[in-house]
Amino acid sequence: MIIKKLYERSEEAIKALSDKYGALCQGIANRILGNEQDAEECLNDALLAVWNTVPPEKPDPLSAYICRITRNISLKKYHANTAKKRNTHYDVALDELEECLAGDSSVEDEILARELQQGMNDFLSKLKKADRVMFVRRYWFLETVSEIAGSIGRSNNYVTVHLYRSRIKLENYLKMKGLIQ
Repeated sequence: MIIKKLYERSEEAIKALSDKYGALCQGIANRILGNEQDAEECLNDALLAVWNTVPPEKPDPLSAYICRITRNISLKKYHANTAKKRNTHYDVALDELEECLAGDSSVEDEILARELQQGMNDFLSKLKKADRVMFVRRYWFLETVSEIAGSIGRSNNYVTVHLYRSRIKLENYLKMKGLIQ
């Protein structure tokens, strides 16, 4: 329905997008930036980006599309804001993953990045659903361990251990596939 409104260029589409995905996207931006005002600015930029790209795009699912746009805009803003400063929450999540993804090759190499992305997707598809959900919530949506634990009714230690085991499995899987050394 929202896609249809976007194709019709109805301004109601922006309101509907904001109502349905605003809190989710603002949460993503806020976890990356740690600043409500910057997060709100990123949300507005994401809504505008969706407005400007649909049509011709016809995203399916729309939620993943707007979340990806919000995340990318927030990451750009984060890098612009921080230069060499560290945002502990964001950097800690990435540092956890870096241990099992670091390799001798440059991650910026486009071919390796695509192969690595496919390897990550294959790996995630093989995880148990609960572990996959925790992994994605931590490393894509950048939720804290406490947020994940609270939402699934488990302890912080439970989530931490499962994330650690998943990272070890990821590292072993990527090594087995020859994507990292």
